[in-house]
Amino acid sequence: MSVMVLQGSVELGIIYAIMALGVFVSFRTLNMPDLSVDGSFVLGAAVSAVLTLKGQPFLGLGIAFIAGCGAGSITALLHTKLKIQPLLAGILTMLALYSLNLKVMSGRANIPLINKTTVFSLFEGMFGDYYKLVFSLALLVLILFLLFLFLKTRLGFALRATGDNDHMVRALGVNTDLIILVGLALSNGLVAVAGALIAQSQSFVDIGMGIGMVVIGLASVIIGEVVFGISSLLRRLIAVILGSILYRLIIAFALEIGMPPTDLKLVSAVIVALAMSMPIFKKRLSVVKRKISVRSHERSK
Repeated sequence: MSVMVLQGSVELGIIYAIMALGVFVSFRTLNMPDLSVDGSFVLGAAVSAVLTLKGQPFLGLGIAFIAGCGAGSITALLHTKLKIQPLLAGILTMLALYSLNLKVMSGRANIPLINKTTVFSLFEGMFGDYYKLVFSLALLVLILFLLFLFLKTRLGFALRATGDNDHMVRALGVNTDLIILVGLALSNGLVAVAGALIAQSQSFVDIGMGIGMVVIGLASVIIGEVVFGISSLLRRLIAVILGSILYRLIIAFALEIGMPPTDLKLVSAVIVALAMSMPIFKKRLSVVKRKISVRSHERSK
């Protein structure tokens, strides 16, 4: 694998790690399957692209986060107020966002950002060929720090407790509907920021670029947990980031060995399936080792 390919994979892995942190908040912390991620990703990219065209790339990141929070709030309200199942609520929001994203993009299916000033190009003169990597990493570290601090607050503890046992939290007098609203808003806000960064990094936004984002985010979370461990909150957050980078490296390796780009979704599905089944494989492997140990012990007598 060439240095250019390696650098590009790490850059993408760092950006997608922000999305993976958002998926971690919904899928792991709140324990809610939120499929509105695919629409929130494109929403962030579309908002960012429109504002970048107007010469406001940094404002694009901020507004993208707010727009993503709004999308997550809609999913939360559908679930908590209208009592729609979380899975279906996410699907409904994702469908609605498709039309909304087209409106944000003025009816166009894609928007090019060629030769436009982005948050990355502003740092090009400082860090040379590594300007995208440095800016993305700095923003990721900032988001990681803020998210860790938030999850350590009373609201953050309530968010984590709601995911573990919402009935117990509700019995303690906590408004779980508000907690779910905050959690899904934060989750989709982070996803939208990742979409905004991808749009400015790749200098275009496409209405279909969000397809499969929830799978990529989930793959990053699961790979990180399986490979790097979950012994503490900080370790779990870092594991999600490393899982995202490792996932992009796996995809880059698959392309390097000649796999067609059209098969990448299949590869993603296989990676997620393998990662999710790892606990079963480990359990069966431990049983086999135990049987072998017992047999060898009996033979030695």
